[in-house]
Amino acid sequence: MRDRSRGSRKRRLNYKKFTIAIIILLLVIIGITIGITAGIKVATQEPTEEKKPEEIIPEDTVINFVATGDIMCHTTNFNAAYDKTTKTYDFTPVFKNVAKYISKADIAIGNLETTFSGADRGYTGYPTFNSPEALGHALKNIGIDVLSTANNHSLDKRYSGVESTLNTLDEIGIAHTGTARSEEEQNTILVKDVNGIKIAFISFTYGTNGIPVEAGKEYCVNLIEDEQVMLKQLALAKEQNPDIICASMHWGDEYSQKANDDQKDLANYLFNHGVDIIIGNHAHVVEPMEKKTITLDDGTQKEVFVVYALGNFISGQTIEHTKSTAILDMQIRKSGVDGKISIDSVNYIPVYCYDKGGARQDRYELIDIKTAMAEYESGNKDNVSDNLYNTIKKELVNIESVLGKPIIKENKEQSNS
Repeated sequence: MRDRSRGSRKRRLNYKKFTIAIIILLLVIIGITIGITAGIKVATQEPTEEKKPEEIIPEDTVINFVATGDIMCHTTNFNAAYDKTTKTYDFTPVFKNVAKYISKADIAIGNLETTFSGADRGYTGYPTFNSPEALGHALKNIGIDVLSTANNHSLDKRYSGVESTLNTLDEIGIAHTGTARSEEEQNTILVKDVNGIKIAFISFTYGTNGIPVEAGKEYCVNLIEDEQVMLKQLALAKEQNPDIICASMHWGDEYSQKANDDQKDLANYLFNHGVDIIIGNHAHVVEPMEKKTITLDDGTQKEVFVVYALGNFISGQTIEHTKSTAILDMQIRKSGVDGKISIDSVNYIPVYCYDKGGARQDRYELIDIKTAMAEYESGNKDNVSDNLYNTIKKELVNIESVLGKPIIKENKEQSNS
């Protein structure tokens, strides 16, 4: 008799093996199907681009460029600065109200219309100036970095006066342009790197009040009438590859509040030969300012600026409007992308040289006109009398009518300096 239980067990075992085989086969088929589907999907997808690193755009550089008018020193100015007790001169109090506008600048330039020829030659005012060196120290202390020394009083104490003046400025630590102690110095252009903006400074004067330049020392002062010297100075400046060329020009008609045709023609000549900014003086009163875009011979365009005169920064003059001046405050931008220079804004601070009269040591004081007027109008008349208020109010109208409104470029970001 057969063992049926044994056969039944054998059939169940075969069935189990068959079932497992079927399951494994199905899993293989499913795996192959998934693999093929995934391969097709990958093959039909667009290739993935590599992620590029985020582009870093260089920041612009922005600086404040400040300029003042004629820095003169008449007899009344240095007499008022003299302290009989210490037998020294101190001009610092004259600038106390306006020093903040200059000291905050990244670069500040003025026109020194006097000489530092030494006490042994005697201090003198008009017509041949020789001022105490203390004036230079005061200018340094308020933040003046550069002085133009080419003007009609450059040779007031002849060539030795030029030498002494430049020696004094070197000792004080103020850079200078326009006069020279040698031909080599004349051909060495003053260049300042101002927070990454490279500025070349040059300076010229219409004349020297009839005082002849000593033979063999023609290099001692840059004259406008010598076109070859001017062209050479411009060429030497451009060789330095500056971002900006700034020319200080002593020109025009005294006491005229309008630029004459010669000034306008010369300004255009300078712009077309590489100059970007012109700071004019000599009139002893303010003259107009202008910013414009010009097209050069090669078709390129650039922004240029000229102020024909800023008036007397300090003086003892009393002729109408000679006590009015303006501290120029320009915001200049260098693009971080292409290095292009633009002038974002041209503002100015109206200033009045207040003469209190007499022999008092604080006789002269530069007044911030708008601040003084606001103080008076708020009811505080301790420092501003009725008469002074009426005077500076009149001078403010004159300054603003001549210089015009501040120049602001629209849609520019705030300074990042």
